[in-house]
Amino acid sequence: MIPGEFEYHAPATVDDAIQLLAQHPDDGKIIAGGHSLLPMMKLRFAEPAHLINIFEIPELKGITEEGSMLRIGAMTTESELIRSALINQKCPLIVEAAKMIADPQVRNRGTIGGDIAHGDPGNDHPAVMLALDADIVVKGPQGERTIAAKDFFLGTYVTALEPNEIITAIRVPASTPGTGYGFNKLKRKTGDFATAGATVVLHLKGNTCDEIRIALTNVGPTAFRAEAPEALLQGREIDDALIEQAAIKVMESCAPAEDLRGDAEYKCHMAAEMARRSIRDALARAKGN
Repeated sequence: MIPGEFEYHAPATVDDAIQLLAQHPDDGKIIAGGHSLLPMMKLRFAEPAHLINIFEIPELKGITEEGSMLRIGAMTTESELIRSALINQKCPLIVEAAKMIADPQVRNRGTIGGDIAHGDPGNDHPAVMLALDADIVVKGPQGERTIAAKDFFLGTYVTALEPNEIITAIRVPASTPGTGYGFNKLKRKTGDFATAGATVVLHLKGNTCDEIRIALTNVGPTAFRAEAPEALLQGREIDDALIEQAAIKVMESCAPAEDLRGDAEYKCHMAAEMARRSIRDALARAKGN
């Protein structure tokens, strides 16, 4: 299908974009890379009268180091994440996830901010941000505010972002010694959303796991932290038997929607398997293996 008629805007600054949203509160829509919004417009699921393109705004680009945190501009593309020496060195989990998103054409245009703002339970970055304990920086008419990732994703296509706000940056902690990560997802083919996915970040103190975050993709109405398996593993020395117990708790945490990718039982089992792999990967990396 063909999208409905709309007026196109290309603001030069974030403040200009926010002003346009204020002028068109009911029928204005932000577009970034376009890979989520444009398909919805073609199907007439979304029919904004005003399309506000923020992709070329310079202040939304770039990756910088701020103390123990990395600040990633919201309009940084997946390909730019993959090529970034700073991200590769300080937060390689993001690189690993970006490499598995869709295909090169999508990665060259799709942005980390757009992926997060869309609130799709099948998108990859929400679970990564939850596992990293990231902060989402947003700006609106009242100024800038920071929202913890754990408070940002509220439901299917629903986030804590207000209609008149724009994501400007994502702040993630740089990796520290003893920290390991794992990212695994099952998908039917290149470019498809995950049937189920699991992202794990943990920290070892000696052989004991003193911190762990497990985030799941596409097995609930939104990406979410699996708190029961986290509680099981934290403060203990993780072995294969404990990983199996955690996998059972992962399955119990899931509430997937049935679709062409599989029924609920299958998706729960696949989430558990992805979690097993990610926990093992994170352990190996934390130990330096």
